[in-house]
Amino acid sequence: MSSADTLAAAARLIARARRCAVLTGAGVSAESGVPTFRDAQTGLWSRFDPAQLASPEGFRADPPLVWRWYAWRRELVARAVPNAGHLALARAGGRFEQFALVTQNVDGLHARAGSRDVIELHGNILRTKCFAECGVRYEDAAALPAGEPPRCPSCGSWLRPDVVWFGEVLDPAVLARAEEAASACDLMLVVGTSGLVYPAAGLPALARRYGARVLVVNPNESELDDLADVVVRAPAAVALPALLPADAT
Repeated sequence: MSSADTLAAAARLIARARRCAVLTGAGVSAESGVPTFRDAQTGLWSRFDPAQLASPEGFRADPPLVWRWYAWRRELVARAVPNAGHLALARAGGRFEQFALVTQNVDGLHARAGSRDVIELHGNILRTKCFAECGVRYEDAAALPAGEPPRCPSCGSWLRPDVVWFGEVLDPAVLARAEEAASACDLMLVVGTSGLVYPAAGLPALARRYGARVLVVNPNESELDDLADVVVRAPAAVALPALLPADAT
C-alpha cells in the first residue's frame, strides 16, 4: 500500500470513529527536542546506571544526585514547545463524541498544547511531591523550598519528582482511567510509542478486545504494529495534522 493509500485508510478509520482514545509515547515529544530517558543519559550522566537515577533505592542512596538529574531534565522540558502533533491532538477532542488522551510522557507538552484532562500514566516531571507520600505536592518548580533536594514542609521528608520510577507501580486511579478509556473507545490511536513498556503497551490490545480499531502512527517499527488495522509510517508532527486537520468538523 502506498503512503497516500495508507493515509486515506487511516483517515477513513478516523472519520468513522465516534469514541477515540489516544496513547502517546516518547516519539511525540522527541519531535519537540525532548530527549528520551535513554537519550538524556549523555555527558556527565552517561556513567550512571538508570536505577541510580530513577528508582526509590537510587534516591535513598544519593538524593542530591537524583535531584540534580531531574532538575537538568526539567530545564530541557521547559525550553521545549509543543509541536504540530501535540497541537493536532489538542484540537481533535471536539470532533468525537468521546475523546481521551493517555500519555506515557512526563513533560506536560500535551497540556501546554491545549489538551484537557490528559491521563499521565507515568506522572509529570514538572511536578514535585513528598517522598514519604504525606500528600504535599508542588505544581510550580519556582515555588519549591531551597535544597537539593528540598525538604517537605509538612513532614520533613525529601521532596522528589512526581514521576513513576523503576520498581514503582502506576497510580491505580490513573491506570483505571486509562483502561476505561481503552475499553470504551471504538478507535485507539497509538502515536510514537515502541509498545515495550507495560502496562501502557497493553492498552491497545485491551481496546481491540472490546471491538475497537487500532491505528498506529510511528516512523519506526513498534511492537504494536501487528495489532493495528493501519500503520502510518510518519512522524506525529507530519501525520497528525494531515489526519486531524484544523478545519475538520
